[in-house]
Amino acid sequence: MDAGLFAQYVMNGLMLGMMYALVAVGFTLFFGVLDIIKFSHGDVLTVGAFTALATYVGLRSAGIGASPVILLIMLVVAIFAMAALGMLIARLLVLPLRSAPALNTLLITLMFGTVLRESVRLFYPQGANPKPFPALLPSVSVNFGNFNLRLDSALMLAAGLIVIVGLQLLLNRTKLGLAIRAVAQDEETARTMGVNFTAIVLITFAIGSGLAAFAGIMNGLYYNEINFGIGLYLGVIGFAAAIIGGLGSIYGAILGGFLFAALQTIGTVALPFASAYKDVFAFAVVIIFMAWRPTGLIQEKISERV
Repeated sequence: MDAGLFAQYVMNGLMLGMMYALVAVGFTLFFGVLDIIKFSHGDVLTVGAFTALATYVGLRSAGIGASPVILLIMLVVAIFAMAALGMLIARLLVLPLRSAPALNTLLITLMFGTVLRESVRLFYPQGANPKPFPALLPSVSVNFGNFNLRLDSALMLAAGLIVIVGLQLLLNRTKLGLAIRAVAQDEETARTMGVNFTAIVLITFAIGSGLAAFAGIMNGLYYNEINFGIGLYLGVIGFAAAIIGGLGSIYGAILGGFLFAALQTIGTVALPFASAYKDVFAFAVVIIFMAWRPTGLIQEKISERV
């Protein structure tokens, strides 16, 4: 294979992997503090992307035209709105069911995700149709043979890396991170030491949901289009990535995200009718892998890894 074409596939895989990793980390955070699976996570991503788009429309109507300013405001509004939504989900749906079987939480978050997704489809103007997402990053690109390096892709990749590094610093170098790890490791001991369990759970859900909003905006900027079903697709892949890495491990979630993207890229290159079969190939490999190693690549919980 031509080196430039190979580099192009690698770059595309890195972009996909970054989005998948951000979603997978959210699943891992939720599981780490409460041992639950929050299946509305992908649909929170959808709402975040549409919130950003609605913010863009409002800012353009107000006459604000500077792309960096608009993008910054979109990020802030979407991330904080989804952080608030994540806290509401934790407060009203997840915490009240702590004493119930885990399947109850799984079911109620799955149903709530459907409510979010269908609300976008029904109540956003023409929400059933794909929506063009504004190209707010520089569109400059440089060609190296068959490799086309887009500046916007490089910027998004760098931003995603900064977010992941920032999350690691938060979890490892701050009192809040220490409290999150304490709750993940032993809730009762953390309570005894004075940690506000409910507050930590709410903050953790806010962080995970904010990451989903960031991933949704990244997806829109990369493809220049969003639709009401993107969260369902990215949520399934993000959950698969978290499982591959070992549910409960931050590093495993990140690794799983990039591994799933690598499988899709390999499927694109190696299989006939690549675009049609790459997801089938990736999920088939994940199924085989999970049958061989049910605990994932990294078995430790979040408290033991971060």
